[in-house]
Amino acid sequence: MNDFVSPAVQAMNLIREIGDKVSQSGEPIRQFSRGDEFSVQLIDELVDSGIIMVANDVRTFEGTAFMGVNLTLEGWKRYEQEKRGEFERNYGFIAMQFDDPDLDGFVRDVVKPAVKKDTGYDLVDMRDVGRAGIIDNLMRIQIRDSAFVIADLTHDNHGAYWEAGYAEGLGKPVIYICEKAKFDKKKSHFDTSHCTTVLWSIDDPEEFKRQLVATLRRSLNLPS
Repeated sequence: MNDFVSPAVQAMNLIREIGDKVSQSGEPIRQFSRGDEFSVQLIDELVDSGIIMVANDVRTFEGTAFMGVNLTLEGWKRYEQEKRGEFERNYGFIAMQFDDPDLDGFVRDVVKPAVKKDTGYDLVDMRDVGRAGIIDNLMRIQIRDSAFVIADLTHDNHGAYWEAGYAEGLGKPVIYICEKAKFDKKKSHFDTSHCTTVLWSIDDPEEFKRQLVATLRRSLNLPS
């Protein structure tokens, strides 16, 4: 996945950081680091846009500039929208069981390249997230910020079902996939058995790709 983080995403990250800290303390942040030159410019633009308010003058301590900040009413609206997953990044999230050689290889060699080539979206799983933090919280953030979720039901993995349900609750498009032999034998849990499920087989990747891409395009309202 491309490591470039766009200014719009960085601005949303800044709004999230301020909103999280103020929500925890119940008070404006009194010593918020202005950071590097780009961060200073970003803060200034958010202030000019009426998203962030400056609570006090800039103070410098040991070469680092600090300022007091809070979100405006408009800023809090943006923060709440972001918390509900209404600001999407250019990737999808795949929920799956790890350490199955067939599934791992199929996702790596077939699913991810097909999604990227035919929709322009990267497809990531939790192994692609190289950040420190509590894994459950990181997973929620990845799903919340994704444009869609693909959930593999081959192993009846409880985590994959939970992640799909979390995404459904946020209103994200969720596309279910399952290994064909397993699905033909046992279907999936009754809560998802009525949902469109794209079946995959390592022996016929082309038909799977065709159906997956078509389902994704319909779900995301992309031109065919």
